Amino acid sequence: MVRVPAAVLSALHRLRRVPRTLARSHRARRPQPTTALVPQTHPWVRALGLVAVVLLGAWLGLLVVGNVRVPVGPMNTTMTLRPSLTGGTKINISPLGALQLNSHNAPVRLDVNVDQLDPVRAQALVDHPERLSGLQDEVAHDVEHGTLDLAVRSAVAVVSGATALSLAVYRRPGRALAAGTTALALLLASGVSAYATWNSESILEPKYSGLLSSAPSLVGNARNIVTEFDVYQKELARLVTNVTKLYDVTSTLPAYQPDPTSIRVLHVSDIHLNPASWKIIASLVDQYKVDVIVDSGDTMDHGTAAENGFLDPIADLGAPYVWVRGNHDSRATQRYLERMKNVHVLDNGHAETVAGLRFAGIGDPQFTPDRSNAEGADASEELAGARLAAALHDQKAAGTPVDVAVAHEPSAARGTDGEVPLVLCGHLHHEGDEILKYGTRLRMEGSTGGSGLRALEHKYPAPIEASILYFDRDTRRLQAWDAIKLGGLGETTAEVSRHLPADNKPGAVPSSPAPSVPTPPSSSSPGSSSPSTP
Repeated sequence: MVRVPAAVLSALHRLRRVPRTLARSHRARRPQPTTALVPQTHPWVRALGLVAVVLLGAWLGLLVVGNVRVPVGPMNTTMTLRPSLTGGTKINISPLGALQLNSHNAPVRLDVNVDQLDPVRAQALVDHPERLSGLQDEVAHDVEHGTLDLAVRSAVAVVSGATALSLAVYRRPGRALAAGTTALALLLASGVSAYATWNSESILEPKYSGLLSSAPSLVGNARNIVTEFDVYQKELARLVTNVTKLYDVTSTLPAYQPDPTSIRVLHVSDIHLNPASWKIIASLVDQYKVDVIVDSGDTMDHGTAAENGFLDPIADLGAPYVWVRGNHDSRATQRYLERMKNVHVLDNGHAETVAGLRFAGIGDPQFTPDRSNAEGADASEELAGARLAAALHDQKAAGTPVDVAVAHEPSAARGTDGEVPLVLCGHLHHEGDEILKYGTRLRMEGSTGGSGLRALEHKYPAPIEASILYFDRDTRRLQAWDAIKLGGLGETTAEVSRHLPADNKPGAVPSSPAPSVPTPPSSSSPGSSSPSTP
């Protein structure tokens, strides 16, 4: 056997130890992992993030699948739930406009789009008009079925949308399940809120926006609203019937007719030399079958004789014209109108009966076309109001009580409190309504001329405003009014809001005529205005 020298064995041993030495050296130089605290998200932040995901997912779900198509009477409609801060119901009747109803307070709004009129079902109504009497029950059944279907579909939509979005964001099934449960809880809470605040009479006072020519038919008769239908479902049926007529499938459908038991008064004010106002007034007279027009002053801007020709279209408006002088109308303006046929100028408490109503009025004691603040202006307006109140008291004592008083300035109009059921005024260029201390209703009209050329003084033009007042022909009391607002210069919007006096709503006890109460000494009330404003 060959003996290996000891020196060689020693060298081989050292070579075998080199890899282990190198490995130990590498491990020694390699950085060791360190432990550090990872900041955790605050629970409130995580909760807010989850709520944001839930709301966004629910909204997307409603947009994608949260609507149902429902046949309602002779029409095909689409019902949708939409997130909203104010709730309510919006009925879109293309191309005529839309009706907004303050039906409930909840974070969701019900949108009903009238897509089209079904020719077959509409023709069936024409061929069998007796079915119109049962239309309200049919509509009620259709709406009930549609809302139930919408509720189920909306629940599925919000849960699916919130769950899917949460799964995409968090990638955790537990979080997705929590999001879906939260979305369902929010929807149920919204439903409970809508049910608790449901106002079945909201359709009695709709807000219309769209084509002005369609407003009378869509909103309907003031008297019929109260006396014929007093529940939501019946009113909805009336709306469906009116829309059927408006689409005019065939000429045999009955046309819209004004309520013969109502007197219709068009209240205008502060035209301020805007020639476009005459066309608007003529259109309103024709559309609403107006019986008499009441102008509470400031028809002119400077009251010069050169402006008198502006008044000539009044003769062709198609209704009697009752007028009182404003602070921009001169005595020359008044004399020019007194000579016009079919114009009834009221001043110094003079009373006249026009279209079945008795009116009395007084002209503004001031003439300030430059909008100056004359000394003693407040006292002169209060004195004018006292003179008008005295004249009203004398008329009542003579057995010829006045139904409507007219003044230009609100502070003068307030002086008639207790002597007349209703007083009309203008001057401030915005619409308003107020029940005075002794029971007189004060109705203030905006500017039917959009403040005339003054509309150019501001960034946004003033709207053109007017009102249709409905009076009972027998009692001569106000039954309802439609506040009409049209976009000013450069705008084309139209909005009509129906209002009912509190004593004329379903279930209310009609109030007796206001008793004759001595007018207290004139004083400036907290809500009174300075006569030097416009």
